[in-house]
Amino acid sequence: MSIFADASELTGLAPFSLGRVFTGWTLDPFLFVALVWVAGAYLYGVRVLHSRGDRWPVMRTVSFVVFGMGIFAFATMSGLGAYDTALLSVHMVQHMLLSMVVPLLLALGAPVTLALRTLAARPRSWLLAVLHSRVAQVLTFAPLTFTLFVISPWALYFTGWYDASLRSTFVHEMMHVHLVLVGSLFFWPLVGADPVPGRVGYPFRLLMVFLTLPFHAFLGVTIMGQQELIGGSWYRALPEAAGLTWLPDPAADQHLAGGILWGSGDLVGLLFLAVLFTQWARSSMREAAREDRRLDRLENR
Repeated sequence: MSIFADASELTGLAPFSLGRVFTGWTLDPFLFVALVWVAGAYLYGVRVLHSRGDRWPVMRTVSFVVFGMGIFAFATMSGLGAYDTALLSVHMVQHMLLSMVVPLLLALGAPVTLALRTLAARPRSWLLAVLHSRVAQVLTFAPLTFTLFVISPWALYFTGWYDASLRSTFVHEMMHVHLVLVGSLFFWPLVGADPVPGRVGYPFRLLMVFLTLPFHAFLGVTIMGQQELIGGSWYRALPEAAGLTWLPDPAADQHLAGGILWGSGDLVGLLFLAVLFTQWARSSMREAAREDRRLDRLENR
């Protein structure tokens, strides 16, 4: 298939601007259906709890449905989704949202806990069997998930994978799903409230998140300084193939993309550290309260 045929859907794309990020919405049928199904299942679970008179924290619902699913939709179907195959820098913003921000927000929504509280006996037993399975223990093993999280971007940008995602809608969509899944596997046991395997003590959680900071910096600097263009044949052909004469020089855009990865990786990493510090402090306060109650019971005997 020629580059022109692949790029035809970008023909007539207006020059990129910040305003186009918020006005250039498109509908991705596959991702839209997946988003509606996941958000709908979560809201149905909350409704079941409320119908039984049980409480579910509002902020968990807001985190999962409004922010988690909302940012997933924003990353894939707003102007970011419209321009992510035209500009590597736009794709890099999308990458960071999908691989770090969305997993954090979904984990804070505690969907596994919600499912355990609302599922019928048999499906609940199936879910518990999955959570206690050897496969789940392996997939949430912290050193493995960290390795997957670190290696995936290198594999994406320094093999033919990224170039294939530019030319294939299916590969492009699966790349989006992959970024969320790998980010979730790494961050869910670290910051999530769900009873998933792979959970470790807070000092080790902080260490794991801290180690992501130099990784993003090193990858960003590598992309900024690399002479060979990522997806070079695609980006060089776009001005003629799709009539996008407004596109910046691909090398300059790649330099910007590396800087975005570097800077946003540090910012989001600091956000994760702040969340972990808050959770650790709250856990310590709850533990102290439990110890106070235990001592009170001993004194009253």
